Amino acid sequence: MTSFITWYILIIILGWLTFPLTYFLFPKLSDRGYTLARTVGLLIWGYAFWLLASFSIAQNDIGGILFALAILISLSTYLLITNYQLLIEFIKENKLLIITTEILFLIAFAFLAFLRAANSELQSTEKPMELMFINSIMRSETFPPQDVWLSGYAISYYYFGYVMTAMLAKLSGINGSTAHNLMTSLIFALGAIGSYGILYNLLSGIGNRESRVVNRKSQIVNALLAPLFLLLISNFETLLEVLHRRGIFWTKDVNGVFTSSFWTWLDMKELSQPPIEPLGFIPDRYLWWWRASRVIQDYDIAGGFREVIDEFPFFSFLLGDLHPHVLAIPFGLLAISVALNIFLGGWRGKLEAYGVQLHLNLTGFLFSALVLGGLAFLNTWDILVGAALICSAYIFSRVDSDGWSWKRLEDLFILALPLGLFSLLLYFPFYLGFSSQAGGLLPNFMYPTRGMHLWVMWGTLLIPIFSYLIYLIRRRNPTLQPNWKLGLYLGIGFTLFLFALTFLIGWIGSIVEKDFVNFQLASFNMTASQFIAATSLRRLTYIGSLITLLAVFIPTLSFLFNKFRYPIPDSQTTKRTSLSPHHFPLLLLTLGTILILAPEFVYLRDQFGYRINTVFKFYYQAWMLWSIVASFGVAVLLQNLEKISNIIFRILIGIVIFCGLLYPTFGILTKTNNFNPPFGYSLNDFDRVKRENPDEAAAVEFLLTVPHGVIAEAIGDGYSGYGRISMLTGLQTVLGWPGHEAQWRGSFEPQGSRRDDIQRLYTTSRWEEAQAIITQYNIRYIYISLLERASMPINEEKFYVYLTPIFQQGNTVIFEVPK
Repeated sequence: MTSFITWYILIIILGWLTFPLTYFLFPKLSDRGYTLARTVGLLIWGYAFWLLASFSIAQNDIGGILFALAILISLSTYLLITNYQLLIEFIKENKLLIITTEILFLIAFAFLAFLRAANSELQSTEKPMELMFINSIMRSETFPPQDVWLSGYAISYYYFGYVMTAMLAKLSGINGSTAHNLMTSLIFALGAIGSYGILYNLLSGIGNRESRVVNRKSQIVNALLAPLFLLLISNFETLLEVLHRRGIFWTKDVNGVFTSSFWTWLDMKELSQPPIEPLGFIPDRYLWWWRASRVIQDYDIAGGFREVIDEFPFFSFLLGDLHPHVLAIPFGLLAISVALNIFLGGWRGKLEAYGVQLHLNLTGFLFSALVLGGLAFLNTWDILVGAALICSAYIFSRVDSDGWSWKRLEDLFILALPLGLFSLLLYFPFYLGFSSQAGGLLPNFMYPTRGMHLWVMWGTLLIPIFSYLIYLIRRRNPTLQPNWKLGLYLGIGFTLFLFALTFLIGWIGSIVEKDFVNFQLASFNMTASQFIAATSLRRLTYIGSLITLLAVFIPTLSFLFNKFRYPIPDSQTTKRTSLSPHHFPLLLLTLGTILILAPEFVYLRDQFGYRINTVFKFYYQAWMLWSIVASFGVAVLLQNLEKISNIIFRILIGIVIFCGLLYPTFGILTKTNNFNPPFGYSLNDFDRVKRENPDEAAAVEFLLTVPHGVIAEAIGDGYSGYGRISMLTGLQTVLGWPGHEAQWRGSFEPQGSRRDDIQRLYTTSRWEEAQAIITQYNIRYIYISLLERASMPINEEKFYVYLTPIFQQGNTVIFEVPK
């Protein structure tokens, strides 16, 4: 409880310290960046601390953290002095908005912290890896921080979010385990108020741009739809779980065996299996909640199953995941807000260099670069979407000022190239030690998504989105006339482009990697022409997903590129085009649709070898974009539909929200043991370690007090208990999870023979052989406990003869190598 209160107060103070800065940065947003202040403060504070520590100007300690905070305070103080009266007036005029934001933040932060306290374990999935990064950064003396799972190396991963976590942990004086769970809760809360602010600004834009009288209280209330759709609403999979648990669509044959053509046709792994009697309402199958993140079912052409990850935000928070894609959520929302500010005309000015002119002031350019570079450092996948959104918003802003012409293409390059360059330069030290496993594009011939699976995954957002598009079509607003011909050309044309790109990449691959392609074809016992025919037939069979996406894509493009008024030729003046406040949501909808459509044809090459990771990362970003559009559409329709249309829509959306909340409702009950955790509520997973293995917990606490040095411990595969001592102490070990290290560095080469060498260190009876390994890896501590003894036949005698045990308790002993 104390740690929660400490973090809450710390973040509230950070937000108010930063607000004068966001008030200056976001002149065109109705909330003047108030809902973004905490996220902006965390970004600038974290960036300053990381950069100063990377250049050894500041140390990785409390002093360095406070020094970086002082830089933020100095910037904000100057703007407070220069804008004091305006800030006071804003606060007086926006009391309801401020109070609502504060209540939302507190409720969201407390809700997720309560959920994590009821299930605080950090031993499953990749949570040990995340905790390793946090403790690694907390204990690193210098930056770049050490990789505790590969001694002698720095972290080769996008670790900015873990820097922020470690920074807050150090300042508040808590351990890495508690910080992990609190940071997960904080990200949830920042995502709640960040999305809330975006929708509030969009709804305010409707009143401002369309000169309509809109009740301000209704905007403040309706904006709560954004965190609902982004963070709580989930996919339709849990509805299927409930139907399956009830035995619906199942019948018994004459032998009393359950059969179902529907569930067989649906083909979603465990749901294809007969229900367990007695039937019920609440899903209770082991790990039933996991299936919601594995809705998409891929099979190769020979029928071999390939798992695909299709996470959505609440799954991540229920899991307790603090992966980069989760850490990036509030900063992705910040990028959307940056784009919205540009779209509305913020930061207009002129920057000139080498004969080219950028219609953006220096403040807007530098802050955009800081946000984009931060996204790449947080979760590298996100920079492409953030950059596309910001550049697109800039183009539409230029269209609003100067109309459509070929100059807009010139504007795109004038912004995109220097912005991309500066975003990389601002974070240049990160790229010096970063190795990516991505290796270009590969064609997706075999894995089109079935239409039913697409609707199970996206239905809770598709229904509001289709309702919104139908409303725009029926409204016939003279300021937003759809250009159906252009929308059709662009939608079909882009799809055909992706289809052609698939064959082009495949053709190039058949030349460049001929032996590999022939091997793949031989494994399916097919010729190239037979393979193309079979995969094309499958794509036609699964055409439902493509039809659904085009049904979104074409009308969206038709409204996005509506019938603008073009500049009058041979005239001294130019007619200004009037952008609708609907254009920005339509822009979000367009980019989100592209993210879902692209993996149907191509995917990024990585160590997985198929589209599992591309679908995962693209879908996650698409959920952020589509959820904003869905919430905007619902808010607009609730305000504008009348009579029977309003009643029907409210019933429809009520059903969608009910179905979308089934997952968080039943998921929370399952993960918290019906709010009855066996060992009580705690945010500190180290309490579990103390309870399950008190000897090892005591050893960890001892190691937290010793000088830095490499520690030897048992090495095993990932997703296991191996690497646990380095993870908990922040001391480097020779090798942690081998598979993950290979992913982060692109190959197994940096590991060399480490795994075999540590095995020999423990098992050899010859001290000379052990000593050579100790010297080779500069090992200072040798750790022996239950896992070491269970995984290999340890010869301990040599250690007792030549080394001194510095810790002994129960089955655990630690030896120190003398200098």
